[in-house]
Amino acid sequence: MRENPKAHEIWRHFKNNDYEIITVAEHTETGEKFVIYKPVNNPERHYARPLRMFMSETDMRKYPKAVQRYRFEKK
Repeated sequence: MRENPKAHEIWRHFKNNDYEIITVAEHTETGEKFVIYKPVNNPERHYARPLRMFMSETDMRKYPKAVQRYRFEKK
């Protein structure tokens, strides 16, 4: 099992962009966890993605040229 992302780690998206993890947050109503992160090359932008989706495998049918097994991988 893969480790969840932690603050200040750098993770690479399968499309070859690097992102810094800000934190893993929890939805107050549902308890669902979200990864809050920002692009290394554009740190004023911030994104949130469900942890489940962040840690998912790359859809190789949709992206057959992708080289990463997972959507995001720790550098």
